[in-house]
Amino acid sequence: MKCIIGLGNPGKKYEHTRHNVGFQVIDELLRRHGWSLSKEKFKGFYTMENINGNKVLIMQPHTFMNLSGESVKPLLDYYRIPVEDILVIYDDLDLPTGKIRLRQKGGHGGHNGIRSLIDHLQVKTFKRLRVGIGRPEGSMAVVDYVLGRFSKEQEEDMDHSVNVAADACEEWIERDFTEVMNMFN
Repeated sequence: MKCIIGLGNPGKKYEHTRHNVGFQVIDELLRRHGWSLSKEKFKGFYTMENINGNKVLIMQPHTFMNLSGESVKPLLDYYRIPVEDILVIYDDLDLPTGKIRLRQKGGHGGHNGIRSLIDHLQVKTFKRLRVGIGRPEGSMAVVDYVLGRFSKEQEEDMDHSVNVAADACEEWIERDFTEVMNMFN
């Protein structure tokens, strides 16, 4: 079974913020297939579905971003999902708004949600789908930027990148990750 995890912050206050791009990709996957996150456990919401005979678990942790590992680790342990079979979707300040990048491993790059996952999973070798949100201009604090909303111009780029990211997730369910990286990077 493969597991797709979108990172974000819970609650209406954080919907459609830059930091919740991982949730937006999960929402798009759910919308496409008419699914919902019907199970609540492990400090998160999730569902188990089949795509073309391939079992997939889709999750949104509902801890705050910085505590994502507290939700993901118990879920993976309970369902005995190896770290090699997870894909984590999250926002990335180091990519231009609307760009996506898939990686097989890496550090946290200053992202506290990824830091929490690395701390709880005790490995850096999990698949990632990074969605670019750009960097703040001027003297805006990073925390204010990531918890802020996209401009009208950026929304169009983000709608496109959320769709492309969801496409990449669907491809990964049926293909080798290296092949998917070559298709989307």
